[in-house]
Amino acid sequence: MAARTELTAAANAGLRHAILAAADSARVQAFVRQHGMRLGASRFVAGETLDECLAVLQSLNDKGLWANTTLLGEGVLEPAETEPVVAAYEEAIDRIAAAGLRANVALKLTHLGLEIDEELAYANIARLLDKGSFIRIDMEQSQFVDATLRVYRRLRENGFANVGTVLQAYLYRTPADLDELLPLEPNLRLVKGAYLEPADVAYPHKTDVDAMYGRLMERMLSGGGHTAIATHDEALIDRAIAYADANGIDRDRFEFQMLYGVRPQLQLDLAARGYKVLVATPYGPEWYPYLMRRLGERPANLLFFVRSAIRS
Repeated sequence: MAARTELTAAANAGLRHAILAAADSARVQAFVRQHGMRLGASRFVAGETLDECLAVLQSLNDKGLWANTTLLGEGVLEPAETEPVVAAYEEAIDRIAAAGLRANVALKLTHLGLEIDEELAYANIARLLDKGSFIRIDMEQSQFVDATLRVYRRLRENGFANVGTVLQAYLYRTPADLDELLPLEPNLRLVKGAYLEPADVAYPHKTDVDAMYGRLMERMLSGGGHTAIATHDEALIDRAIAYADANGIDRDRFEFQMLYGVRPQLQLDLAARGYKVLVATPYGPEWYPYLMRRLGERPANLLFFVRSAIRS
């Protein structure tokens, strides 16, 4: 059994690397961009426009689920390119509030100019936080972790309580980062990690990542603040529930977060048991890189996409 598990993990890792490598192929990109939404990308992406996304957010709320949304896109190269991004997020925040949706936004600092100038990214996120709604700062590749955490700590120091960020369990540095953040009683989302990182930066084996995720999760739950447990792994979900029950941690101190289109029945089951479940529901025309990461994470996602292509 152990050998089979290890073989399966190795096969999945190999497939993930192959998918993420193929994502850079011009031929693959052209095909998926042309046909992807029709072939199944809409399972994971809530449309290309904000109007389409808001309809999906409403449908999730109607099912008893919470949501966040992200305008999909990669890093910008010129300061002026951040303006339409900020404006798009301002519109999303305003329309979510006007519709009374149980939803918020999450964003990448590189989309707000972090690669150009950290001050520019800070000014842009502060401008959005001034609107008063909660915003989650997503974590990106390892080279952006220091800057992202600097911006987060600075925002908290400057009085912004309506902001959270993300830690990635597969990075060796994360336990130390968590220890530095806990005095802030932060709102943190814990993920396993979705980027390809070298073995000297991140745990290469799933079993090690899972073990670290469990330890970090329990440390967060005991450390104050709010913990967003972002996983589709039922063993880790059950462990979180058992740990919270055994240690008297109220349900309003944590939530479960999952991706739109992944394990939807599990999302509904947890919500029916009285747990807050938030569904990450991205939108936008630049959905291709996001889709390829989702396909790379789980072979079942790729099989779904392939079957959709064959049936079309």
